[in-house]
Order: sequence, then C-alpha cells, then structure tokens
Amino acid sequence: MKARGLEDVAERFALGYVGSALTGHEQRSGTLVLPYLRPAGGPHGVATLRFRCIADRCVRDETGAYLAPTRKESHRGHGKYLSLPGDMPRLFNTPSLIPVSPFIVLTEGEFDAMAWESVGAPAIAYQGTNTWRDHFIPPLLGFGTIFIIADGDEAGTTAAEKLAALLPNAKVIVLGDGHDSNSFLHEFGAAALRERIGLS
Repeated sequence: MKARGLEDVAERFALGYVGSALTGHEQRSGTLVLPYLRPAGGPHGVATLRFRCIADRCVRDETGAYLAPTRKESHRGHGKYLSLPGDMPRLFNTPSLIPVSPFIVLTEGEFDAMAWESVGAPAIAYQGTNTWRDHFIPPLLGFGTIFIIADGDEAGTTAAEKLAALLPNAKVIVLGDGHDSNSFLHEFGAAALRERIGLS
C-alpha cells in the first residue's frame, strides 16, 4: 500500500493480510484482504471479503521494486483476485454513498476508489467490466454527478462510455496515457487528481 501511495487510507478501509488460512482456504494464504464494509458498520460491518494476490513473484520486478502502480503486474496462471465461494458482485466502499455530496466518483477496482478517497473525493468501485449489475444504479441516481473514471486505454474508455449510457447523471473522465486513478495519483499528485474532476 505504501508503494501505491495509499498507506494513509489502508487503516480506514480495514485492509488485512492472510498470514495463515483456515482449512479449505489455503489458496488465500499470503493475500491482501479487502473487506467490503457495510455503511451501518457495527459488529456485522463486513458484507464480504475479497483477496488480492501480493506474492513477490507477481508484484515485484527482478530488483525487488514494486511494479504497481506505474507498471503492470504479472499474475500468470492465476487471477489477481479471489472472492469467497458463491459471492456475488458488489460495490466497494458503499459507506461513501451515505454522506451528502453533490457528486461521487465511480472506478473499476478497489485501489482506484481508495486513490480518490485519499484525496478527499467520495468514491465507490465495481469489481470489473463483467461485474456491473442493474441494481447498482438506483443508489447513484441521487447524486448530481457521477464521475466515471476511464482507465487511459481504449478498453477503459469503451467500458466507461457503456456504463455512462446507463446513468443519466454520468460524466466520463479519461485519465489518458495508460493511467488508472492510482497510477495518475502516484505520478502527478493529489492536486492533479482532484483537478481532473474540477476540485481545487
């Protein structure tokens, strides 16, 4: 998280690490834990968990430097993420839907939502282009603007435009040059990221 410039928000998102796994969950050993927190919090404040591979062979180069956020990681032979068996796609960081705000930022991927939250912009994330569900739409209709962040490539822009067609209050923000929100923050800083959606 420090390499991604997100160490300041890691505790707020209650991130964890699987040092040892229960029987039947061994494939999650050594992964980063991304809790999907419920807006109400409380003793049952976690809706689900996702697990992200952070094995050195996948996330570091030959010198030991982290690849992300400026270079692509190499997760060969397995996916970057694991969900709990039978879990359904969900929105990440739904507590940001509750406070009054004229806008919300919508990203593809949890780290990108964390990047926006780290610069003071309320943000939620969906898990990937194939995970969008129609029931995600109603909670977003109360915002004046939904800033849909398009990763800076053709696939990212196409996905963002397709999603924007479902949301009458959407504006697509293209970061360009192959950037996602986290890499843009890392390269250009918080003020530049905020400026992309018109915040000073």
